[in-house]
This record gives sequence, C-alpha cells and structure tokens, in this order.
Amino acid sequence: MSSDMWSYAPTAGHGPDADLTGYKVEATDGDIGKVDKHSNEVSNQYLVVDTGVWIFGKEVMLPASTVTAIDHEERKIIVARTKDQIKDAPEFDKDKHLGDPAYRDQLSGYYGGSGPGH
Repeated sequence: MSSDMWSYAPTAGHGPDADLTGYKVEATDGDIGKVDKHSNEVSNQYLVVDTGVWIFGKEVMLPASTVTAIDHEERKIIVARTKDQIKDAPEFDKDKHLGDPAYRDQLSGYYGGSGPGH
C-alpha cells in the first residue's frame, strides 16, 4: 500500500493544522457535499464527506491524494475524481471503517487506479 495515497500533494495547499470541517467538496463535474471529518495524521490523511441529498444519507471517504486544491478563502476543496467515480467507490461506514486497514487497502486499490474501469 502506498502511503502517498494517504498524504496531501505538496501543491494542494493543505497546512498541517488546517481544519477542513464544513468545507464544500467539488468533484471534476460538480459539488459532492461537505467535509464531516478529516485526519491530518501523517500518512493517514483523508476526508469524510457527507454527500447530503446527492447520495442520500451516505458519507464517502476520500484519500488525501485525491485533493488537487484547497481554497481556504472560499472554504472549498477540489478533488481529481468524477462524481460517478466517488459514488462507485467501496461503501463507507464510519462505525466500521474508520481506522480499518483493510478498508484503507480497498480504497487505495480503487482510487490508485488499479481497480476495474480505471
């Protein structure tokens, strides 16, 4: 598993103390929701996004490497994935998957581009 998957790109504009809770998250083709939870832990950085009505009542976990830009003034995060790619990701359940290395491996495979259709 690549730890780079779980780290922000140096060009993303993320600071180690940044609080991204409540930031709007945009895929390449539109808004997907707001940040509900995030981690700044080195090599374990991610966003949990509440998708609201888009995927009703669901949350998704995005590895930090999917983030291409953070606009602190606009409170907006841009991710380099489409809405369909995010919707088709392995289902996230915060009660089961937070801190679960097997789930992280599953996401790494999916978002790392080695999964089907990538």
